[in-house]
Amino acid sequence: MIGFLRGKVVQLLQDYCLLDVGGVGYRVFIPSSTRSRLKNGEEAMLYTHLAVREDAMTLYGFESQEEYQGFQLLISVSGIGPKVALGILSSITIERLFQAIHGQQIAVLTKLPGVGKKSAERLILELKDKTAGLEGAGAAEGALPTAEKLQDEPTSDAIAALSALGYSQDEISSVLRRITKPMTTEETIRFALKEFAGRR
Repeated sequence: MIGFLRGKVVQLLQDYCLLDVGGVGYRVFIPSSTRSRLKNGEEAMLYTHLAVREDAMTLYGFESQEEYQGFQLLISVSGIGPKVALGILSSITIERLFQAIHGQQIAVLTKLPGVGKKSAERLILELKDKTAGLEGAGAAEGALPTAEKLQDEPTSDAIAALSALGYSQDEISSVLRRITKPMTTEETIRFALKEFAGRR
């Protein structure tokens, strides 16, 4: 119904922004990766999905087509609604999500908010073929740490912990690419926090 919105960001909150489009303020719910790229007072364009229910109409927005398409794939899975899909995309990059699905990495998927074992199995069953060939797209461009590193449970746990602290997936990925030796979850988190502190 609404393909995209272009306007000025007038308010940026934890899980949504207010976008002024020709004098009309749209409340658009966004993942953390999109939020990290928006700035108050600047113009933005968001690809949008309008979720319609009996008691509400909710707009979800994404800075990139890849995240928008990933969102569409997620909500096509039985039992995955828009809020859960948004939470997933706020906790993991779209490339890493595709890697986990295509690689049938249930341990990684069940660490995502709102995803239990049955939901993880449905994600794999319903999306494995659809994500074939997509799971390595970002990694090939250097947007992610190596697939082997991302498959490590300590790294997955560290990503989840750093996301919970408010760091975006882009920030986390850029730091993890600097790690050159195996680390425990605690060591990875300490390393990342030190890197973030050094950038201020």
